[in-house]
Amino acid sequence: MKTNDLVQIIVYFGSLVLLVPVLGTYLAQVFDGRRHWFTPAFNRLEQWLYRLAGIDPSVETNWKQYAVTLLLFNAWGFAALLSLQLCQGLLPLNPQHMPKLPFWLAFNTAVSFMTNTNWQAYSGEAVMSYLTQMLGLTVQNFLSAGTGMSVLLAFSRGFIRVNTDKIGNFYSDLVKTILYILLPLSCLFALVLVGQGVVQSFHLYHAMTTLEGQNDLIPLGPAASQIAIKQLGTNGGGFFGVNCAHPFENPTPFSNYLEMLALLLIPASSVYMFGLMVKNRRHGWCLFGVMLVILIAGFAAAWWAETHLNPVTGLSGWMEGKETRFGVMNSVLWGTATTAASNGSVNAMHDSFSPLAGLILLVNMMLGEIIFGGVGSGLYGMLLFVLLTVFLAGLMVGRTPEYLGKKIEAREMVWVIMGILISGAVIVTGTALACLLPSTKASLANGGPHGFSEVLYAFASAGANNGSAFAGLNADTFFFNIALAVAMLLGRFGVILPVLALSSALGLKKITPPNSGTFPTNGVTFMVVLGGVILIVGALTFFPVLLLGPVADHFLMMSGRTF
Repeated sequence: MKTNDLVQIIVYFGSLVLLVPVLGTYLAQVFDGRRHWFTPAFNRLEQWLYRLAGIDPSVETNWKQYAVTLLLFNAWGFAALLSLQLCQGLLPLNPQHMPKLPFWLAFNTAVSFMTNTNWQAYSGEAVMSYLTQMLGLTVQNFLSAGTGMSVLLAFSRGFIRVNTDKIGNFYSDLVKTILYILLPLSCLFALVLVGQGVVQSFHLYHAMTTLEGQNDLIPLGPAASQIAIKQLGTNGGGFFGVNCAHPFENPTPFSNYLEMLALLLIPASSVYMFGLMVKNRRHGWCLFGVMLVILIAGFAAAWWAETHLNPVTGLSGWMEGKETRFGVMNSVLWGTATTAASNGSVNAMHDSFSPLAGLILLVNMMLGEIIFGGVGSGLYGMLLFVLLTVFLAGLMVGRTPEYLGKKIEAREMVWVIMGILISGAVIVTGTALACLLPSTKASLANGGPHGFSEVLYAFASAGANNGSAFAGLNADTFFFNIALAVAMLLGRFGVILPVLALSSALGLKKITPPNSGTFPTNGVTFMVVLGGVILIVGALTFFPVLLLGPVADHFLMMSGRTF
């Protein structure tokens, strides 16, 4: 272990822990309606936006009305992005004269960015105009992240309120999230990235002659503005095809550190915000602690696996697929964080990771993207596991389970189980279907268990709304464009709808004061049980497919065999 690597790890996780209460307090101020840093600057703009759209932010809805509004809004965003891609050849800000995208690729991309997945079966600088990247992809990065935070706010109100099925106003939640959080943070971060050398330009691609005497083009574009929100909004879609391994997206070690920090910052701070909103800060820290411990444990295991001796190559710390600017540790840390945070951006090619390191990345996504997950979506996914944990604890002591004073009964558990299992069902079913098709073999870069892992990773990434890729699978085919789009839709809205239903169900209940039979959720016992439930559910669901993929791949590698 190099001292420099250890220092970077301490600085990274230390910065995260220090910033979480600062940003978390600000988030709570925004959504509680209290005065905060940006109230003087944006309050009038917020009210003007409501008047312009004809929205009364004081009118709240039940979960069905909230869900319909959310679905219709996202459908309009999907249609707008799809149309933009199909018409980009006729629109301005297209200096390289990019033609329209093929329909099914455009369909997959529109679904991907609308669901906060940002799965990319294309290389941005080769097929996307500047207008499509800015007006289409970047705008959707704001809207999809805002949607996730809105659902979290609605869910939180279910724990706070009593005897009401009203869970808030979707448009008000969305506007507050974008106007007071995502927009100012993204503007500030974009300026910092430009200062580090991230490109932000409308010029034509620059012609050059390489050292070998070959003519080539250096791609340019308004990248910094998209990189800022893709990291802060846990979107992950790269302006360039190789994402944050590209020097124009991630030019320096400092930009690498900042972009890694940004992808966890809002999801982690939301946990602290939740503790403040439910008037139980200690519980918020307990949830944060469970997430952080699982994240660090996963990183440690992946780092060990990636630096372990590879008997096939006879080397340890294998650099294939990694940026020499950042090295093995930063590649593994980014890969662990981005798959835990539902971000999906990469600074290395995950297909080149060792089998066990790849297994950790898969498990992060298969757990439901709850460590720390996406903006909003990570925490409401974790809260489903919390409800399952307290329900199981209640059964063990023979009492009606309670969480934050709300009794958790059979009706609520139906929605909880639906929300937890939908992603796993999508991943396993999609992988099985793909493996049955003979055409899938032509899309693989590798055979054997590693090739199976490529397919499994694609559906795990889509079903968990992560968006990262193993980088060994050709996903721009008719089947994968359709199948992965369906997986993204089910993985996103198949969880959102049960969560919203739970919000109204919980809001109708009264708050029961804790008593001697209440399972405490503020201590180490709760943290251990919660962590155990998360890992057991993940293990029971995905153990067979992990055996067929990365586990088998590891043992074959240790015996010196390759495919």
